[in-house]
Amino acid sequence: MQPKSPSILECPVGRAVETVGEWWSILILRDAFQGATKFDEFSQSLGIAPNILSRRLAHLTESGMFVRRRYHERPPRYEYVLTDKARDFFPVVATLLAWGNKHLAPKGEAILLANRHDRRPFNPVVVDAADMQPITLTNAVIIAGPRASRVMRKRLTSLKAMNPAVAPAGD
Repeated sequence: MQPKSPSILECPVGRAVETVGEWWSILILRDAFQGATKFDEFSQSLGIAPNILSRRLAHLTESGMFVRRRYHERPPRYEYVLTDKARDFFPVVATLLAWGNKHLAPKGEAILLANRHDRRPFNPVVVDAADMQPITLTNAVIIAGPRASRVMRKRLTSLKAMNPAVAPAGD
């Protein structure tokens, strides 16, 4: 295991990447959102080596993204059931899908995210819940939270792009 810097341990992005940032984990969650629950379903869909799949499923279970539940006694077989924590990750996958379609599908989209009831394609954006306005790089800033350490506060004040006191006006 790699040593983790305080800026990674204290940062919610760093902690999130620690939990789901490995690409197999995100693809496993993607498949789980589409209904996969069993080892063989993930293996067949992803073409992943069994040892890697076992490690990733164990990590996602230990991280609280899955609950492992026995569905067959002899031989013992388990399924991986999404937790609320994992279901809260779905918007991240939806946003990755939209970004991939916009920037990595030059010949057009192969997969769309659509409304379950009328099949109307969604256009995912991240919005502020208070005013429903899109959150963008131009209107967002990172600030210290109430539990930020002195080191984190110093780091945040030195970040030019995210600090309104340091960033040039109009950027």
